[in-house]
Amino acid sequence: MSTEFRIGDHVRWNSEAGMVSGIIRKVHKENFQFRGRTRHCSPEAPQYEIESDKTGHIAMHKGTALKRIH
Repeated sequence: MSTEFRIGDHVRWNSEAGMVSGIIRKVHKENFQFRGRTRHCSPEAPQYEIESDKTGHIAMHKGTALKRIH
């Protein structure tokens, strides 16, 4: 089971460019479209919309890819 995150949590994840950090802006608990693809999620396995601290880029990740920054 993955950790639950909330809007406003500061998190980091490993990307192709290395470690990236950002703020969770939205929590998705139902399937949705993102950049032309269906993202599958549920209340038990949500996906998190995160705004990068450095670039403002929006990324989408499962909770298992994220680590909370304290």
